[in-house]
Amino acid sequence: MSRFVVDASVAIKWVVAEPGSGDASLLRRAQALIAPDLIVAELANILWKKVTRGELPVDQALLAADLLERSGLDLRGMGRLLASATRLAIALGHPAYDCVYLALAMEEGCPFVTADEKLIRRLASATTVTVSALSIREAALLVGR
Repeated sequence: MSRFVVDASVAIKWVVAEPGSGDASLLRRAQALIAPDLIVAELANILWKKVTRGELPVDQALLAADLLERSGLDLRGMGRLLASATRLAIALGHPAYDCVYLALAMEEGCPFVTADEKLIRRLASATTVTVSALSIREAALLVGR
């Protein structure tokens, strides 16, 4: 079993059927799933967008929010991650809110898991940033062993 920092693109797949939901569900068997408390706002925003786009009925969005609240995700305060996330955002040329997850993964000494393939590619080609970033599929394979 392993520990992972997961972002909202992973956690939403636990409650909304999307490509990668099966692999995201396998991650639930990990020893620990960690996220900065920023994920709460991001998940609420994703659910709101799905409702406003007609992709999800209101009652299902509210049920999904309740399930996510009870998911056992280990939320960490992000205040101490400000400087590190800023450095990462500048070094990668990438939005800082994603870099909060990266900073937490570095602090925790565990891999970061995301469905954001563009971010995974950016991290793979980065020469000054060394954060272990995995796709949902890669992490699911690790947990499933």
